[in-house]
Amino acid sequence: MRNALGLMLASVVSAALIAGIWFWTSSPRADTAPPQTIAARNPDPLPAPAAKPKDDVEVTASLSKPATPPPPPAPVAAKSVCANPDALGLSRTVIIDTTGGPGFGFLQYKQFDFLAEKEVVLTFDDGPWPTTPAVLKALADECTKAVFFPVGKHTTYHPEILKQVFAAGHTVGSHTWSHAHLDGKKMTEQMAKEEIEKGFSAVKMALGAAPAPFFRFPGLGHTQATRDYLGTRNIAMFSVDVDSNDFKSSGPDQVINNVMTKLDKQGKGVILMHDLQKHTAAALPTLLRRLKAGGYKVVLMKAKVQLETLAEYDAMLVKDLKVPTVASRPISSVVQTAQD
Repeated sequence: MRNALGLMLASVVSAALIAGIWFWTSSPRADTAPPQTIAARNPDPLPAPAAKPKDDVEVTASLSKPATPPPPPAPVAAKSVCANPDALGLSRTVIIDTTGGPGFGFLQYKQFDFLAEKEVVLTFDDGPWPTTPAVLKALADECTKAVFFPVGKHTTYHPEILKQVFAAGHTVGSHTWSHAHLDGKKMTEQMAKEEIEKGFSAVKMALGAAPAPFFRFPGLGHTQATRDYLGTRNIAMFSVDVDSNDFKSSGPDQVINNVMTKLDKQGKGVILMHDLQKHTAAALPTLLRRLKAGGYKVVLMKAKVQLETLAEYDAMLVKDLKVPTVASRPISSVVQTAQD
Protein backbone atom coordinates (compact mmCIF):
# COMPACT_ATOMS: atom_id res chain seq x y z
CA MET A 1 0.00 0.00 0.00
CA ARG A 2 2.76 2.39 0.99
CA ASN A 3 4.63 1.54 -2.22
CA ALA A 4 1.57 2.38 -4.29
CA LEU A 5 1.06 5.70 -2.48
CA GLY A 6 4.74 6.54 -2.99
CA LEU A 7 4.57 5.85 -6.67
CA MET A 8 1.46 8.02 -7.04
CA LEU A 9 3.06 10.88 -5.09
CA ALA A 10 6.22 10.70 -7.23
CA SER A 11 4.14 10.82 -10.43
CA VAL A 12 2.25 13.94 -9.23
CA VAL A 13 5.49 15.75 -8.30
CA SER A 14 7.12 14.88 -11.63
CA ALA A 15 4.12 16.15 -13.57
CA ALA A 16 4.14 19.42 -11.62
CA LEU A 17 7.82 19.94 -12.23
CA ILE A 18 7.44 19.30 -15.99
CA ALA A 19 4.50 21.71 -16.21
CA GLY A 20 6.44 24.39 -14.40
CA ILE A 21 9.42 24.01 -16.67
CA TRP A 22 7.21 24.21 -19.78
CA PHE A 23 5.42 27.32 -18.42
CA TRP A 24 8.71 29.04 -17.62
CA THR A 25 10.30 28.38 -21.04
CA SER A 26 7.21 29.28 -23.11
CA SER A 27 6.23 32.54 -21.36
CA PRO A 28 7.14 35.74 -23.34
CA ARG A 29 9.99 37.81 -21.88
CA ALA A 30 11.53 41.19 -22.79
CA ASP A 31 14.82 39.64 -23.81
CA THR A 32 13.21 36.98 -26.00
CA ALA A 33 10.72 39.14 -27.92
CA PRO A 34 10.22 38.08 -31.57
CA PRO A 35 12.47 39.95 -34.02
CA GLN A 36 11.13 43.07 -35.76
CA THR A 37 12.13 44.83 -38.99
CA ILE A 38 14.24 47.97 -38.72
CA ALA A 39 11.30 50.00 -39.93
CA ALA A 40 8.98 48.55 -37.26
CA ARG A 41 11.09 49.35 -34.23
CA ASN A 42 12.89 52.33 -32.83
CA PRO A 43 16.60 52.00 -32.24
CA ASP A 44 17.72 52.20 -28.66
CA PRO A 45 18.42 55.81 -27.73
CA LEU A 46 22.05 56.62 -27.30
CA PRO A 47 23.18 58.50 -24.22
CA ALA A 48 24.04 62.11 -24.75
CA PRO A 49 27.71 62.23 -25.65
CA ALA A 50 30.23 64.15 -23.66
CA ALA A 51 31.60 67.31 -25.16
CA LYS A 52 32.95 66.36 -28.55
CA PRO A 53 33.98 68.17 -31.66
CA LYS A 54 31.05 69.24 -33.80
CA ASP A 55 31.80 66.62 -36.41
CA ASP A 56 31.62 63.80 -33.85
CA VAL A 57 28.27 65.06 -32.56
CA GLU A 58 26.80 65.08 -36.05
CA VAL A 59 28.03 61.56 -36.77
CA THR A 60 26.59 60.24 -33.49
CA ALA A 61 23.25 61.87 -34.15
CA SER A 62 23.08 60.33 -37.58
CA LEU A 63 23.54 56.87 -36.06
CA SER A 64 20.48 57.35 -33.86
CA LYS A 65 18.12 57.74 -36.86
CA PRO A 66 17.25 55.45 -39.75
CA ALA A 67 19.62 56.10 -42.66
CA THR A 68 18.26 58.50 -45.31
CA PRO A 69 18.27 56.82 -48.73
CA PRO A 70 20.62 58.45 -51.26
CA PRO A 71 19.00 60.74 -53.86
CA PRO A 72 18.16 59.08 -57.19
CA PRO A 73 20.75 59.53 -59.95
CA ALA A 74 20.28 62.45 -62.30
CA PRO A 75 18.47 61.47 -65.50
CA VAL A 76 20.76 60.70 -68.41
CA ALA A 77 19.73 61.69 -71.92
CA ALA A 78 18.96 58.67 -74.02
CA LYS A 79 21.28 58.04 -76.92
CA SER A 80 19.74 58.47 -80.32
CA VAL A 81 18.78 55.17 -81.84
CA CYS A 82 19.06 54.60 -85.56
CA ALA A 83 15.62 53.98 -87.03
CA ASN A 84 17.09 52.15 -90.01
CA PRO A 85 18.19 48.62 -89.00
CA ASP A 86 20.10 48.23 -92.26
CA ALA A 87 21.80 51.63 -92.15
CA LEU A 88 25.38 52.24 -93.21
CA GLY A 89 25.93 53.71 -89.75
CA LEU A 90 29.15 54.87 -88.17
CA SER A 91 31.93 52.38 -87.55
CA ARG A 92 34.01 54.47 -85.17
CA THR A 93 34.98 58.01 -84.20
CA VAL A 94 38.62 59.08 -84.02
CA ILE A 95 39.86 62.05 -82.01
CA ILE A 96 42.60 64.07 -83.72
CA ASP A 97 45.32 65.91 -81.83
CA THR A 98 45.97 68.75 -84.27
CA THR A 99 49.15 70.00 -82.58
CA GLY A 100 51.62 71.12 -85.24
CA GLY A 101 49.13 70.88 -88.10
CA PRO A 102 49.07 67.21 -89.20
CA GLY A 103 47.94 66.36 -92.73
CA PHE A 104 45.39 63.76 -93.87
CA GLY A 105 44.69 62.45 -97.35
CA PHE A 106 47.41 60.60 -99.22
CA LEU A 107 47.17 62.63 -102.39
CA GLN A 108 49.34 65.22 -100.64
CA TYR A 109 49.96 64.24 -97.00
CA LYS A 110 51.38 60.77 -96.55
CA GLN A 111 51.81 61.08 -92.81
CA PHE A 112 49.11 59.22 -90.93
CA ASP A 113 47.67 56.04 -92.37
CA PHE A 114 45.06 55.46 -89.67
CA LEU A 115 42.24 53.97 -91.76
CA ALA A 116 41.83 50.23 -91.88
CA GLU A 117 40.90 48.43 -95.09
CA LYS A 118 37.33 49.28 -96.19
CA GLU A 119 37.17 52.38 -93.97
CA VAL A 120 36.24 55.79 -95.39
CA VAL A 121 35.90 59.37 -94.18
CA LEU A 122 33.09 61.34 -95.84
CA THR A 123 33.92 65.03 -96.40
CA PHE A 124 31.98 67.88 -98.01
CA ASP A 125 33.29 71.25 -99.21
CA ASP A 126 31.83 74.63 -100.23
CA GLY A 127 28.62 74.78 -98.18
CA PRO A 128 26.44 75.75 -96.57
CA TRP A 129 24.04 76.02 -99.49
CA PRO A 130 20.35 75.30 -100.16
CA THR A 131 21.42 71.84 -101.36
CA THR A 132 23.02 71.04 -97.98
CA PRO A 133 19.78 69.96 -96.20
CA ALA A 134 19.31 67.20 -98.79
CA VAL A 135 22.84 65.99 -98.01
CA LEU A 136 22.06 66.07 -94.29
CA LYS A 137 18.88 64.05 -94.82
CA ALA A 138 20.72 61.37 -96.80
CA LEU A 139 23.34 61.08 -94.05
CA ALA A 140 20.67 60.99 -91.34
CA ASP A 141 18.70 58.29 -93.16
CA GLU A 142 21.82 56.13 -93.10
CA CYS A 143 22.69 57.16 -89.51
CA THR A 144 26.20 58.24 -90.48
CA LYS A 145 28.39 61.33 -90.07
CA ALA A 146 30.78 63.47 -92.10
CA VAL A 147 33.28 66.34 -91.93
CA PHE A 148 32.15 69.64 -93.51
CA PHE A 149 34.46 72.38 -94.79
CA PRO A 150 32.25 75.45 -95.33
CA VAL A 151 33.23 78.62 -97.16
CA GLY A 152 33.16 81.66 -94.88
CA LYS A 153 31.05 83.85 -97.14
CA HIS A 154 28.51 81.08 -97.59
CA THR A 155 28.09 80.80 -93.82
CA THR A 156 27.02 84.44 -93.76
CA TYR A 157 24.40 83.71 -96.45
CA HIS A 158 23.01 80.59 -94.76
CA PRO A 159 23.99 80.48 -91.09
CA GLU A 160 20.84 78.55 -90.21
CA ILE A 161 21.86 75.74 -92.56
CA LEU A 162 25.31 75.50 -90.99
CA LYS A 163 23.63 75.29 -87.59
CA GLN A 164 21.72 72.26 -88.89
CA VAL A 165 25.01 70.63 -89.89
CA PHE A 166 26.46 71.22 -86.43
CA ALA A 167 23.30 70.18 -84.59
CA ALA A 168 23.27 66.87 -86.47
CA GLY A 169 26.63 65.96 -84.93
CA HIS A 170 28.86 66.45 -87.95
CA THR A 171 32.34 67.97 -87.64
CA VAL A 172 32.65 71.53 -88.99
CA GLY A 173 36.00 72.97 -90.08
CA SER A 174 36.71 75.68 -92.69
CA HIS A 175 37.51 76.17 -96.38
CA THR A 176 38.75 79.81 -96.33
CA TRP A 177 36.70 82.99 -96.38
CA SER A 178 36.08 83.36 -100.13
CA HIS A 179 37.36 80.10 -101.66
CA ALA A 180 40.47 81.88 -102.92
CA HIS A 181 43.31 79.62 -104.00
CA LEU A 182 46.16 80.25 -101.60
CA ASP A 183 48.95 79.19 -103.95
CA GLY A 184 48.48 82.00 -106.48
CA LYS A 185 51.31 84.35 -107.35
CA LYS A 186 49.25 87.38 -106.31
CA MET A 187 48.39 85.86 -102.95
CA THR A 188 50.70 87.32 -100.32
CA GLU A 189 51.26 85.61 -97.00
CA GLN A 190 49.16 88.26 -95.25
CA MET A 191 46.30 87.79 -97.71
CA ALA A 192 46.45 84.04 -97.23
CA LYS A 193 46.41 84.46 -93.46
CA GLU A 194 43.34 86.67 -93.72
CA GLU A 195 41.53 84.12 -95.91
CA ILE A 196 42.24 81.38 -93.38
CA GLU A 197 41.38 83.33 -90.25
CA LYS A 198 38.28 85.11 -91.57
CA GLY A 199 36.95 81.77 -92.75
CA PHE A 200 37.19 80.30 -89.27
CA SER A 201 35.76 83.48 -87.71
CA ALA A 202 32.78 83.29 -90.06
CA VAL A 203 32.09 79.70 -89.08
CA LYS A 204 32.25 80.64 -85.41
CA MET A 205 29.87 83.57 -85.99
CA ALA A 206 27.35 81.36 -87.77
CA LEU A 207 27.49 78.52 -85.25
CA GLY A 208 27.84 80.56 -82.10
CA ALA A 209 30.48 77.96 -81.19
CA ALA A 210 34.14 77.31 -81.94
CA PRO A 211 34.85 75.32 -85.12
CA ALA A 212 37.10 72.29 -85.37
CA PRO A 213 40.73 73.14 -86.30
CA PHE A 214 40.26 71.28 -89.62
CA PHE A 215 41.08 73.02 -92.90
CA ARG A 216 41.06 72.16 -96.58
CA PHE A 217 42.79 74.35 -99.16
CA PRO A 218 40.56 75.39 -102.08
CA GLY A 219 41.66 73.46 -105.14
CA LEU A 220 44.05 71.63 -102.76
CA GLY A 221 46.56 74.37 -103.57
CA HIS A 222 49.03 75.45 -100.90
CA THR A 223 52.48 76.85 -100.36
CA GLN A 224 55.07 75.96 -97.78
CA ALA A 225 54.31 79.26 -96.06
CA THR A 226 50.60 78.52 -95.73
CA ARG A 227 51.29 75.03 -94.47
CA ASP A 228 53.73 76.40 -91.92
CA TYR A 229 51.19 78.96 -90.79
CA LEU A 230 48.54 76.32 -90.17
CA GLY A 231 51.14 74.43 -88.16
CA THR A 232 51.67 77.42 -85.87
CA ARG A 233 47.90 77.55 -85.31
CA ASN A 234 47.63 73.80 -84.68
CA ILE A 235 45.18 73.37 -87.56
CA ALA A 236 45.01 70.00 -89.34
CA MET A 237 45.17 70.02 -93.16
CA PHE A 238 42.95 67.81 -95.28
CA SER A 239 43.71 66.56 -98.74
CA VAL A 240 41.95 63.61 -100.38
CA ASP A 241 42.24 59.94 -101.31
CA VAL A 242 39.12 59.63 -103.47
CA ASP A 243 37.93 62.66 -105.45
CA SER A 244 34.31 62.47 -106.61
CA ASN A 245 34.90 65.18 -109.26
CA ASP A 246 31.25 66.02 -108.66
CA PHE A 247 31.76 69.64 -109.68
CA LYS A 248 32.28 68.50 -113.28
CA SER A 249 30.03 65.43 -113.36
CA SER A 250 27.13 65.23 -115.78
CA GLY A 251 24.73 63.78 -113.21
CA PRO A 252 24.28 61.72 -110.04
CA ASP A 253 25.22 58.44 -111.74
CA GLN A 254 28.60 59.78 -112.72
CA VAL A 255 29.26 60.98 -109.18
CA ILE A 256 28.49 57.50 -107.85
CA ASN A 257 30.62 55.81 -110.51
CA ASN A 258 33.56 58.13 -109.87
CA VAL A 259 33.59 57.41 -106.16
CA MET A 260 33.02 53.67 -106.28
CA THR A 261 35.48 53.01 -109.11
CA LYS A 262 38.31 54.83 -107.31
CA LEU A 263 37.39 53.47 -103.91
CA ASP A 264 37.23 49.86 -105.05
CA LYS A 265 40.70 50.32 -106.50
CA GLN A 266 42.20 51.93 -103.40
CA GLY A 267 40.23 50.05 -100.77
CA LYS A 268 39.83 52.94 -98.30
CA GLY A 269 40.35 56.68 -97.89
CA VAL A 270 39.12 60.23 -97.43
CA ILE A 271 36.34 60.94 -99.95
CA LEU A 272 35.96 64.50 -101.28
CA MET A 273 32.49 65.74 -102.26
CA HIS A 274 30.71 69.10 -102.35
CA ASP A 275 27.39 69.74 -100.61
CA LEU A 276 27.10 72.76 -102.92
CA GLN A 277 26.58 70.45 -105.90
CA LYS A 278 23.01 69.35 -106.70
CA HIS A 279 24.27 66.17 -108.38
CA THR A 280 25.99 65.18 -105.15
CA ALA A 281 22.85 65.77 -103.09
CA ALA A 282 20.89 63.62 -105.56
CA ALA A 283 23.55 60.90 -105.71
CA LEU A 284 24.19 60.56 -101.98
CA PRO A 285 21.33 58.22 -100.97
CA THR A 286 22.36 55.67 -103.62
CA LEU A 287 26.06 56.19 -103.00
CA LEU A 288 25.68 55.46 -99.29
CA ARG A 289 23.79 52.28 -100.08
CA ARG A 290 26.55 51.27 -102.48
CA LEU A 291 29.10 51.81 -99.72
CA LYS A 292 27.05 49.61 -97.41
CA ALA A 293 26.71 46.90 -100.04
CA GLY A 294 30.44 47.03 -100.71
CA GLY A 295 31.29 46.39 -97.06
CA TYR A 296 32.67 49.88 -96.45
CA LYS A 297 32.53 51.48 -93.00
CA VAL A 298 32.42 55.19 -92.15
CA VAL A 299 34.82 56.80 -89.69
CA LEU A 300 34.09 60.23 -88.20
CA MET A 301 37.02 62.53 -87.39
CA LYS A 302 36.71 64.93 -84.49
CA ALA A 303 39.22 67.35 -82.97
CA LYS A 304 40.66 66.90 -79.50
CA VAL A 305 40.18 70.63 -78.88
CA GLN A 306 38.26 73.24 -80.83
CA LEU A 307 39.94 76.22 -82.50
CA GLU A 308 40.21 79.53 -80.70
CA THR A 309 39.65 82.14 -83.39
CA LEU A 310 41.66 85.37 -83.38
CA ALA A 311 39.85 88.39 -81.94
CA GLU A 312 41.16 90.78 -84.58
CA TYR A 313 39.61 88.72 -87.38
CA ASP A 314 36.36 88.25 -85.47
CA ALA A 315 36.17 92.04 -85.21
CA MET A 316 37.22 92.53 -88.83
CA LEU A 317 34.42 90.26 -89.98
CA VAL A 318 31.79 92.12 -87.98
CA LYS A 319 33.03 95.42 -89.35
CA ASP A 320 33.12 94.21 -92.95
CA LEU A 321 29.65 92.70 -92.81
CA LYS A 322 28.20 95.75 -91.05
CA VAL A 323 25.71 93.54 -89.19
CA PRO A 324 25.41 92.46 -85.57
CA THR A 325 26.87 89.08 -84.71
CA VAL A 326 23.54 87.94 -83.24
CA ALA A 327 20.08 88.84 -84.56
CA SER A 328 18.04 90.80 -82.05
CA ARG A 329 14.81 89.15 -83.20
CA PRO A 330 13.97 85.53 -83.99
CA ILE A 331 13.45 84.68 -87.66
CA SER A 332 9.82 83.74 -87.02
CA SER A 333 9.06 87.29 -85.90
CA VAL A 334 10.64 88.79 -89.02
CA VAL A 335 9.61 86.34 -91.76
CA GLN A 336 6.20 84.68 -91.76
CA THR A 337 4.39 82.56 -94.35
CA ALA A 338 1.25 84.17 -95.71
CA GLN A 339 -2.00 82.29 -95.14
CA ASP A 340 -4.07 81.82 -98.30
